[in-house]
Amino acid sequence: MGAKKITVVGGGHVGATTAQYCAMEELAEQIVLVDIIEDMPMGKALDLWESAPINGFDARTVGANDYDKSADSDIIVITSGLPRKPGMSRDDLREANVEIAQIVTEGVVKESPNAIIIMVANPLDVMTWVSWKVSGFPKNRVMGMAGILDSARFRSFIAEKLDVSAEDVQAMVLGGHGDSMVPLPSITTVGGIPLPQLMDAETIEALVERTRKGGGEIVGLLKTGSAFYAPAAAAAQMVKSIVRNKKRILPCAAYLDGEYGIEGTFVGVPCKLGTNGIEEIIEIDLTDEEMKALQHSADLVKEQLAMVSI
Repeated sequence: MGAKKITVVGGGHVGATTAQYCAMEELAEQIVLVDIIEDMPMGKALDLWESAPINGFDARTVGANDYDKSADSDIIVITSGLPRKPGMSRDDLREANVEIAQIVTEGVVKESPNAIIIMVANPLDVMTWVSWKVSGFPKNRVMGMAGILDSARFRSFIAEKLDVSAEDVQAMVLGGHGDSMVPLPSITTVGGIPLPQLMDAETIEALVERTRKGGGEIVGLLKTGSAFYAPAAAAAQMVKSIVRNKKRILPCAAYLDGEYGIEGTFVGVPCKLGTNGIEEIIEIDLTDEEMKALQHSADLVKEQLAMVSI
């Protein structure tokens, strides 16, 4: 077991699947699923626990309609918020979800003042900033899940196009979680081979564009929901690196204080994740074009933050 307790706030598809991944990997002795819908998280947690004998895990899963059972959590994963609907941008969610992020953060911080917070709700970078401000936590203990998901989408599209194992594709997507995200073809490899040696520039650009619109593609197909398997897997990967002190280098929404020439906002950059949360922000050499795109992405996040009052 890695941690004593992990709490996932939001019992919808993303939250419940995150709890499932964490339980199956035995990332904590207890996993608490919190949602305001009466009895729903209790039902999902019980169903998940009843799968334990089959899937071979001993992490206890419990549900709650308040934050009492979340007390003294090591990690809080916040997935609660209104979902995107077809035609809705992440930014459209901002006003309603800012209020939800405030309420949830206040609730979990009261019970778990030493926790690490991983934000998953959209618009991701803004929600992470809200949670950081409301919590009063140091910047290393509040982060957002986006870059791992965006990178996984880019990697999966490349693997599909080349008909190779997805495991052999390494890529990184930085920037805000939205249309301004910054995929980095310059450091993308397939089995160690630079991507430009395997694919022409036009094909790469098409995959980059599909990655930027990856979430919207799924929303359009589902009609009444949004992605949850990959977002939950990404959140669980962050939890795993922290509770097992693996020190993975993963792209996460982190508070920047001068890194990459960016100050005062959360944006996706490579981070070392360990017991203390974000233990280091890795500054990699970007091309002039990539650096310009990353800074532009951060400016767009700041524009959204200017519209937030908390």
